[in-house]
Amino acid sequence: MSDLVLYELEGCPYCAKVTNKLAELGLEYESIKVPRSHDERTEVREVSGQTGVPVLVDEAHGVDGMAESDNIVAYLEETYGDGAAA
Repeated sequence: MSDLVLYELEGCPYCAKVTNKLAELGLEYESIKVPRSHDERTEVREVSGQTGVPVLVDEAHGVDGMAESDNIVAYLEETYGDGAAA
C-alpha cells in the first residue's frame, strides 16, 4: 500500500490537476473515489474536516488531509519534485 492516498471524484478538473502532478513525478498512490453528493462524503469529512476534493493524505510525511488542488500540487513538488531535499 502506498503512503499517498488521494480522495478524488471522477471528472473533477481539480482532481485531474493533482493526478497529473502525481503522474509527472512518477508517484504511486491509492485512489479513493468519492460519491458525487457532498452529503455522502463522510470519509472525506473525517479525514479533512470538509467535503471538497481533492484531498491528499501522505502518511510518510504526517499529512493527514490536505485540501485545495493548488496546495497539494505545490506540496508534491516541494516534497517529491526537483525542490525536494536530496
